[in-house]
Amino acid sequence: ARLSPATRLARRHATRCSKPTPASGEGVSVPRNVLGGELLCCCSDVRNTGIGTGFYRDGFCSTGADDQGRHTVCVEATAEFLEFSAAAGNPLHVPMPEYLFPGVAPGDRWCLCAARWAQALRAGKAPKLFLRSCHEKTLEYATLEQLKAHALDLDEAEADVQRVQDLREALQRSVDIE
Repeated sequence: ARLSPATRLARRHATRCSKPTPASGEGVSVPRNVLGGELLCCCSDVRNTGIGTGFYRDGFCSTGADDQGRHTVCVEATAEFLEFSAAAGNPLHVPMPEYLFPGVAPGDRWCLCAARWAQALRAGKAPKLFLRSCHEKTLEYATLEQLKAHALDLDEAEADVQRVQDLREALQRSVDIE
């Protein structure tokens, strides 16, 4: 597949930056997570390879017009899921250096295609995930409740949502006072 200049630039940037920041630019979706908050980094250095996860290899499950697979679900890979994926024709454990792909091992955090995660969910093989690192486009493939049921960071995610709600209420009270 031929990559756009924006995708090539984002991938080049991701391999050089020391502090991970999500890809941005024309054709790249706003980096917002499934809870409506800031998209957090999934993994910016897979097994010390210097390669970040995500379509743009920036460490984030960012997506955009060029990302036809919607690599938006930040998972913690398991052997069971990797076997399922290989049996479904997607051997994620096999490195492909030409795509800056180190291969996925059990325990790795990786930005998985949303459709593959949904397929694994239907088969009872869905890996656990990190809500705050899953891009909001994931909600086109799975419900928030389905994602929450597999979340490793549910407590932190719910605390983030509560903080925002508290801020909204405080702001509303200050507006009502005036």
